[in-house]
Amino acid sequence: MVSATALQVPTTVGAHIELSAVSHWFELSGGVLQVLDNIDLEVQPGEFVALLGPSGCGKSTLLRLVAGLEPATAGRITQNGEAIARPDPSRIVVFQDPTLYPWRTVWDNVALGLQARGLLKTQRSRVDDALKRVGLTAFARSFPHQLSGGMAQRVALARALVNDPQLLVLDEPLGKLDSLTRIAMQSELVNLWQRARFSALLVTHDVEEALFLAGRVIILSDRPARITAQLTVDLPYPRHRGHPRLAELRHEALRHLGLDATW
Repeated sequence: MVSATALQVPTTVGAHIELSAVSHWFELSGGVLQVLDNIDLEVQPGEFVALLGPSGCGKSTLLRLVAGLEPATAGRITQNGEAIARPDPSRIVVFQDPTLYPWRTVWDNVALGLQARGLLKTQRSRVDDALKRVGLTAFARSFPHQLSGGMAQRVALARALVNDPQLLVLDEPLGKLDSLTRIAMQSELVNLWQRARFSALLVTHDVEEALFLAGRVIILSDRPARITAQLTVDLPYPRHRGHPRLAELRHEALRHLGLDATW
């Protein structure tokens, strides 16, 4: 007989993110450039959400606002009901470029966040745990130039995970990888998300990647970006890339993006 304790679902540690009427623009010498227009978006705790839209529409800007790297021109962005006003270790950004320090070992690169917060002396084991989670324990003393592209990006993920983030902000983190490595890393990222239970907000130009990773895909218009559609990926994990439902959703996403004529 299975005990009640064994049936319990692990507690979600992911952040609850809300964007309400968020607009943003940049002041230029010739006037202003609006990049976001009245965005309303909610990310539930533990949810994986992907953003798709034309190049230059404002997707990465939206991520920067959610991460607290700059304030929105208009509207409100909150995490667990509190306004996001600045960067915080509970929200970690993973960029396309791993941006590892070449003179530091893999272990020391992963330890940067704890070191900056004065926690490394008492919480060194968290670095080892993060490396174990991404399968790089054997490379802890290696240097970045000794790693493949996929391994370097796993170091970047470990550097994020060592902070136990509530939200992982992913700005095309797999965009520079070759196709085979990218496919493998997509599965690894899903596994990390399922184990750690953080919330995830992903920007990608790859429709199939968005549908493979996310539970919900948000389609944005040309700049200034508006939400034009939301697709629910109603498939369990692990997902199979040849599933006919993924093909249907891909065609629907491409239709919203105006790119379905050749499919």
